[in-house]
Amino acid sequence: MNHKNHSSDNEWKKYKLGDLAEVQTGPFGSQLHQSDYKVVGTPIITVEHLGENKIIHKNLPLVGEEDRQRLIKYTLREGDIVFSRVGSVDRRVYIGKEEDGWMFSGRCLRVRAVRKKVNPKFLSYYFGQKSFKELIRRIAVGATMPSINTTILNEVDVTIPELNYQSTIASILSSLDYKIDLLHRQNKTLEQLAETFFRQWFVKEAEESWGICKLGDFISVKGGTTPSTTRSEFWNGNINWTSPRDLSNNNSLFLFNTERKITEKGLKQIGSGLLPVGTVLLSSRAPIGYLVITEIPVAINQGYIAIICDKFFSNYFIYLWVKKNLDTIVNAANGSVFLEISKSTFKELEITIPPIQKLEIFDKEIGPLFQKIKSNTIQIRTLTQLRDTLLPKLMSGEIRLNCDSYDWL
Repeated sequence: MNHKNHSSDNEWKKYKLGDLAEVQTGPFGSQLHQSDYKVVGTPIITVEHLGENKIIHKNLPLVGEEDRQRLIKYTLREGDIVFSRVGSVDRRVYIGKEEDGWMFSGRCLRVRAVRKKVNPKFLSYYFGQKSFKELIRRIAVGATMPSINTTILNEVDVTIPELNYQSTIASILSSLDYKIDLLHRQNKTLEQLAETFFRQWFVKEAEESWGICKLGDFISVKGGTTPSTTRSEFWNGNINWTSPRDLSNNNSLFLFNTERKITEKGLKQIGSGLLPVGTVLLSSRAPIGYLVITEIPVAINQGYIAIICDKFFSNYFIYLWVKKNLDTIVNAANGSVFLEISKSTFKELEITIPPIQKLEIFDKEIGPLFQKIKSNTIQIRTLTQLRDTLLPKLMSGEIRLNCDSYDWL
């Protein structure tokens, strides 16, 4: 790599997106109703399924063969890019091989690249630039609910290099994403393995002689609060402060960073102090069940129950116990506006007490799994930072590529 040679600027040309791709709005509401959804059929992606440049494969609505044929023009192909048409209009996903043949809803827009002019994967990364996302948010229409349409997208300026060079850039960024995805999948497998061990040791092999006690007798539980948001001196410091929102985007068993930071004055105002590294955080409302182990000293808001494992159980054991007993925890919650489980109710939950020797052996067995997950997570963070740093520099031509092979990952 080297920095951009300005004599080669003419390799980068500006186009209207409409000259590079076909933009299609999803079916109107009158064409597809919720009552049309089936138990078996072709998946339809909605705004809720748009993740970070890839589809979230959860709770997908399905349509039958008759509706699929009727709405055939809304079929997706590998290489298509889908935007949110309303709300988070800067959100987009690349359609992979697995989603080829799926469909998209009326709240989405499909961008289908003209492949003789633009590499679809390159185009998707181009859309992922911070500057492009800011542009889309700026040109969206509607004060209360921003929205974009085919006209707006067709008129967007896109500056791109020649096709082969686009493919080279897309290949590098895809390699990083592939490695990141591989590590995420490995972590998911490792965590499932840890959960299997837990069920085997403490559910299937549980003995009647084991005692049953209140959870609060064997752990320490703390809550949190939010510094006044109107006091600027409490915010943008260097102390990590978290709300469950951090966990909704965390996609990891461990918490290494928080979106917002508070100052020493902010920490003093909330008065609850910093929680130690290794604290298990459980979101206690809207929704209940986000779960993480902290790798940083952190202050929390009122949406958490903080579990400090300083008495009998390890944080690994408690993390797995909470996951196994989440239905029980949710059923113990109450509230008219939204479900919430209080600290006092949580501490009253019953837990079986295995022999200390069994817990110690279990922790030794399970420890390497958690350590591998942590190691993978650190690598994911490094690769993600590298990708996000490279993205705008490659897309603008600030960094030029002068080699043919990229086997460095």
